Amino acid sequence: MTTPPPNPLAPPPNWRRALALLLVFAALAALLSVDALYAGLLQLLTAAQPWIAAHPGWGQLLFVLLSALSAMLAFFSSAVLVPAAVYSWGKPVTAVLLWLGWLLGGLGAYGIGRALGRPLLGGSGAERLSGFYRQRLSARVGVPVVFLLQLGLPSEIPGYLCGLLQVRLRVYLAALALAELPYAIGTVWVGESILQREGGWLLGLGVLAALTSGYALYLLHKALRR
Repeated sequence: MTTPPPNPLAPPPNWRRALALLLVFAALAALLSVDALYAGLLQLLTAAQPWIAAHPGWGQLLFVLLSALSAMLAFFSSAVLVPAAVYSWGKPVTAVLLWLGWLLGGLGAYGIGRALGRPLLGGSGAERLSGFYRQRLSARVGVPVVFLLQLGLPSEIPGYLCGLLQVRLRVYLAALALAELPYAIGTVWVGESILQREGGWLLGLGVLAALTSGYALYLLHKALRR
């Protein structure tokens, strides 16, 4: 007896991304407890800091561009660069640069989705997510729904999706700016927790991120069912 193929219009499970976030934060907290790894991280940051201090403009520009790239590609994350940025520029500057980079990346993904008519996404999971929401959303979608999309889905998906659906640019940009700001602040706190070797704070932020993502998806699917 063969198993029926998965329904492409079935709602994607809410818990997978939340569980992945928790596992990532738990792994980071565990790694921080290893003295050799933590000492190596501090040594690497100390070695990189003179170059960053000598070229602050280029360093910040590169950080923004890499942050933008991370908002467009699933396999790259700018979060790995945050501890070095916090170490060199402090939390407020890093949060602003990260937020600007994610805004640029989201706009780039939106433009690509709108111009090419398809997302530059790899993997059946990403295609299923995109197909599921394309069947249920329209170009008339408002800021609240796009805001929930941005909070609940992996960051590289909503931009392509809104571009494909030809959501109004001002709607997408407003929701993107509102959703990415708390994530940028939270990511900077994660970087600070890594530098200070605060595993408890790291796990707490992981739980908060997982709950936020899961609850946003719950509210989004509830709205779509209505």
